Amino acid sequence: MNSDKELQALCESGQYENAFSRIVQQYSQRLYWHIRKMVLLHDDADDILQNTLLKAWTGLSTFRWESQLFTWLYRIATNEVLTFLRKSKSLKQMPLEDRLDADPQLFTGDQIQKALQQAILRLPPKQRLVFNMRYFDQIRYQDMSRILGTSEGALKASYHLAAAKVEETLKELLL
Repeated sequence: MNSDKELQALCESGQYENAFSRIVQQYSQRLYWHIRKMVLLHDDADDILQNTLLKAWTGLSTFRWESQLFTWLYRIATNEVLTFLRKSKSLKQMPLEDRLDADPQLFTGDQIQKALQQAILRLPPKQRLVFNMRYFDQIRYQDMSRILGTSEGALKASYHLAAAKVEETLKELLL
């Protein structure tokens, strides 16, 4: 595993291609699964990941190394997801059941898991993002604040609202 200091040293010595290759190798899978939690289809997640990596490549030479590299990459991926969700009209018009069946690989397992995914899909995009970051990725509010550019208080409120909505939806779906 490459540390930020090793990657920074490569960049400072002008070895951007080598550094970027290591970044892709080290972070692509984590970024993919962060993206995939927000979009249902593999192809969409893969496209968003490619856009994320392209933006990271073009911005690598100006990255200041004042924050952790993954925080910067996570923010780029998050912004790409939000842009995709704003532009995506077909997903919003598709019935929930069709969205869940659109990619059966995502929903294997028991009814509780499927119900949880249904509940999460009903959240507005920003609440869904905060819920996923906190619940699944266990990202601290302080780090989320840096990634999303939102106050910790607003993130806490958003998470608690999302959690309450998920809980209510689960009760509705499982009873």
